Formats: sequence, C-alpha cells, structure tokens
Amino acid sequence: MSQLKGACIIGQSGGPTSVINASAYGVIRTALDSDCITKVYGAANGIRGVLDDVLYDMGQEDAEELELLLYTPSSALGSCRYKLKDSSVDDTDYKRILEIFKKYDVRYFFYNGGNDSMDTCNKISKYMQSVGYECRIMGVPKTIDNDLWGTDHCPGYASAAKYVATSCMEIYRDARVYDTGMVCVIEIMGRHAGWLTAAASLACLSGEGPDLIYLPEVDFDLDKFTDDVKRIYEKYGKCIVAVSEGIHDKNGTLIAEYGADNAPVDAFGHKQLGGLASYLAGYIKGQVGCKVRGIEFSLMQRCGAHIASATDISESFMSGKAAVDYAVEGMTDKMVGFERHGDEFGNYVCGIKLMDLVDVANTEKKVPLEWINAEGNGMTDEYIDYALPLIQGQPDRPLRNGLPRFAKLKKIQAK
Repeated sequence: MSQLKGACIIGQSGGPTSVINASAYGVIRTALDSDCITKVYGAANGIRGVLDDVLYDMGQEDAEELELLLYTPSSALGSCRYKLKDSSVDDTDYKRILEIFKKYDVRYFFYNGGNDSMDTCNKISKYMQSVGYECRIMGVPKTIDNDLWGTDHCPGYASAAKYVATSCMEIYRDARVYDTGMVCVIEIMGRHAGWLTAAASLACLSGEGPDLIYLPEVDFDLDKFTDDVKRIYEKYGKCIVAVSEGIHDKNGTLIAEYGADNAPVDAFGHKQLGGLASYLAGYIKGQVGCKVRGIEFSLMQRCGAHIASATDISESFMSGKAAVDYAVEGMTDKMVGFERHGDEFGNYVCGIKLMDLVDVANTEKKVPLEWINAEGNGMTDEYIDYALPLIQGQPDRPLRNGLPRFAKLKKIQAK
C-alpha cells in the first residue's frame, strides 16, 4: 500500500489503569520517530478533545517527561465516557470529527481504551470509510477487566491483578493478628467478567489468599454463600471472601442491589456499582454473629503503579508501538491484541495479533467456566497457569524524595 503522510491523534478513554500511559507512550514515541507522521497530537479527554478541538502538540513535550509515562498511572491526556450515536441516526459528531481531521490533516487515529472505546473507534473508522476520507484507525486495548474479546489478555490487567493478589495477602496477615474470630469480605471490580477477582487466587499460592472466591460468571446463591462461610469459619475461626462487584442471583439481579436503591448509570448505560462488601458483611454478621469487615478496593486497584507488573508495562508499550507500525504499513480498522506463545524452553512469550474492530466492539470475554471450581467458590490451576506469567517483574521506577516521580506534561494546545 502507498505511503500515507499526515498527522496523528492519540486519545485515551474509559477507566484509567496503572499502565495506560505506557501504551500511549508506545504510540507517541513511535509516531514522533516516524517519517510518515508529520505531527503527533494528544486529544484532551478522549474523543471529547477532538469534538471540542482541544489537542495537545506532543512534539513540544520534553523527551524525558514523555518517557516517564511508562511509570505514570491514570490517563495523562485525560479520559471520558462519551458514547457516539450511530451515524445513521445522528451524524453530527462524525461531521465534526471529520472537520477536525481535515483541519489538522489527521491521517492516523489511535484510540486507547476498553470495550466502549473500541466501539467508538469502530464507528469512527466506518464513517471515515463511508465518506471516502483516508485515515488509518487503530484501537489500542486497555482494561483492568481483561474482558476484550480476541486478545489473550489486556494491558492493565496484570498490574491490577498483582495489586489484588498482594492486597489480599496483606489483608490475610492483618485478619489473623488477634485471637478473636472474624470474617472479611473483599469487593473487587468486575461488572460482567470476574477476571480481576480471580486474581485473588494468586495469593493462595503462598497460603495467604481468600478462602472463598465468587465471580459473576456463576449465579450467586445467598444461602449457599452463607453455608460456605459458616463451614470455613467453624473450622478455622476466620474466613476471607473475595467477590466481584457484579455478582448476581439466578434472576440476574445484582447482589449489590439487594441493599441499595436504584443505582445511577453512566453514559453507556452501565450501573455504577459499589456497596456489595458492606451489604454482604452486614448480612453475614446477622447469620454468623462474629466480627465482620467489608473491604472495597474501589479506585485503588486501577492505578496501583507502585506494584505494577514489569511485564505489563513492556507489553503495554509494545501494543502502542505495534499500532503505529501496522498503521504506517497500511493496516486500518483493527485493534492490536496479544497472543501467547512458548519458547523452546516452555517460557511465556507474548506476541502481537490484529483483530477487526467490528468483532471486538462491545463483545465481552468471560472467565472460562472450567477455570472455576465445581462449587463455584474458587479457581482452578488453569487460571493460575494463565495469570502467573503476566504479573512478573518489578520495574525500576524513578523516585524523588522517596516518592514516585510521575510525568508532568506541558500540554501545549495545538493551533
């Protein structure tokens, strides 16, 4: 395919992670070094920055600050949760995006996010094709939920999984300080897929993990849950439970809604979850009568860069770099994904694969049922074998005054 010259835009969308900026740096650094890409722009707050014409000139950033993005959590360019309507229903936003693309001669567009972000990327790609505007569009995956279809795993998942497993080990130690009985209920993110809660089982490798683990892939039965907790508590005088925020009963009702009024929803119609640990803790206290703690990891599990996986950082950078390399070669309308290989010694190796955006958009990947035990309250060795290679390595992160040194971008707006 012929060489395409023009500017590029990189945008970040959805919930942050501890390594989303490593992916962005992979895009930015590779694009700045490309002969085909004339300018590199960062969109302020995702697609909103394009619509509002707020773009940052990444070429004016200091190279050293950009490199610090590798170790900087959250979305350095800002994020959004903005849902584009189908262009057949309302093409106002698409006409505006095309106007901005033409204004800055944008011929490459990279969007870094999860399921809903890939939907946005797909819609923009299809619209540009329909109006005959040549622009190579690539999705760069991101989500601690690990639920993007087609990729072995997602950038951001490994670091969040490492945070979850480590925190569970620390809670295990804390919960055993006193000689009195206690039940701990730990609420972990995961709306429809339980990948992150499954990571709590990694703590069990050292014998310091949850006794019970519940994922939304299996219907949750409150009576069986009570029996499980009573059985563990009566045997050991302690019980630690890890639950996905999205667990639901056989009728599909979220357990978090048992003790809450109607939950608010975001722009994509997703209910804002939370309060599950508190509800289950109160319920178990009434059933068992012992001391109970409800612990919600909440936002902390998303951006725990202090416990990030070095493997996750390097793979996240690789995904951003690959998106630019493939786009320059002529690829478009794809998302970069990972595929797992083994070397001649059987060691884990991560490779790149491309998937059609239309296949990825709004399709969720669940934890395989065979990786959940027969009782529906724990994980099998197959999950451990899958997740363990991903959390390896501790990055040599820069510090100042004993604290993390994060990137400080100038964010000079393009004219």
